[in-house]
Amino acid sequence: MEFIFSLEDIASVAEIIVIQNPHKVILFHGEMGAGKTTFIKQFCKTLGVTEATSSPTFSLVNEYQTTDHQTVYHFDFYRLKNENEALDMGADDYFYSGNWCFIEWAENVPNLIPDEHSVITIEVLEDGKRLLHLR
Repeated sequence: MEFIFSLEDIASVAEIIVIQNPHKVILFHGEMGAGKTTFIKQFCKTLGVTEATSSPTFSLVNEYQTTDHQTVYHFDFYRLKNENEALDMGADDYFYSGNWCFIEWAENVPNLIPDEHSVITIEVLEDGKRLLHLR
């Protein structure tokens, strides 16, 4: 499934993706600046997160609660030197918790990703819009 959208359309795209019932572990791929974190922030709002969300670049993981008491974990593994750092922080426990796990830079932890996951790839188009692929 794919979508072309602008920032003004991001909320409706996030709503459509939630309706598609993706796996709760979602890998986000795209170049730096493609809009992965921006989309994850909107996805969190769509799920019912009301608190401010931000990139976990330095903390590696941020935890949020939805209004219906679901837990959402947002990971950013850009700065990892190796998979052991993710294991040391308990990443595998998070991934198999049954909670939402949004993972940026998952290519840095390829052996830790559960078999059951979805992938969202975001590309920047020449006109500034984004092309999003969900698989």
